[in-house]
Amino acid sequence: MTIKLVIGNKNYSTWSLRPWLLLSAFDIRFDEVNESLQPDRLRTRLLAHSPAGKVPVLVDADVLVWDSLAICEYVCEVHLAGQGWPRSAPDRAKARAICCEMHAGFTALRAALPMNIRAKRKVNLSAACHADIARIDAIWSDHRPDNWLFDTFGIADCFYAPVALRFETYGIELSPAARAYQVKLLAHPAVQRWTEAALSETDVVAADEAGLEI
Repeated sequence: MTIKLVIGNKNYSTWSLRPWLLLSAFDIRFDEVNESLQPDRLRTRLLAHSPAGKVPVLVDADVLVWDSLAICEYVCEVHLAGQGWPRSAPDRAKARAICCEMHAGFTALRAALPMNIRAKRKVNLSAACHADIARIDAIWSDHRPDNWLFDTFGIADCFYAPVALRFETYGIELSPAARAYQVKLLAHPAVQRWTEAALSETDVVAADEAGLEI
């Protein structure tokens, strides 16, 4: 039975991108179900897929998982024999730490820079948002040159892909090492496929249309 992944608009849904990217990058077959994030009956429509009323949602036979990190953990354990995380225990711990940091933090950045792949925008950044950007720059700069965040592409890279897209939309300046990682991540074939699909969407979600057009 093929896995089903319920996602929101590719142009806007950062949470949806993460597990979609993991499944796609590792060539795991899945059926994609798209739910518009337009506010009309949104909660009702999403509750039809999970009790949380949010996307993404993964259905694998009788297993239902509705959180992006939990989905990635499940896919890694059940379908990837652990390949989504680094091989060494110290690196796995670090990878999980920076994923959890993204999962639960960077609230100023999330508020100021919503993902909007189709747009090129300029925004005024608060001190808190600058601090979030600096922290992400430090995480990215700590990776090995010409490599992913760890030895191979994995869940940590999936979790930071939406930020790479956000930084591209808003023209965020990065250190050379962080910019090199951003360019590498944006060039990943699966990220490219997501981006191309986002550019073809026509839905406009007003809440995520931040900043002034460049």
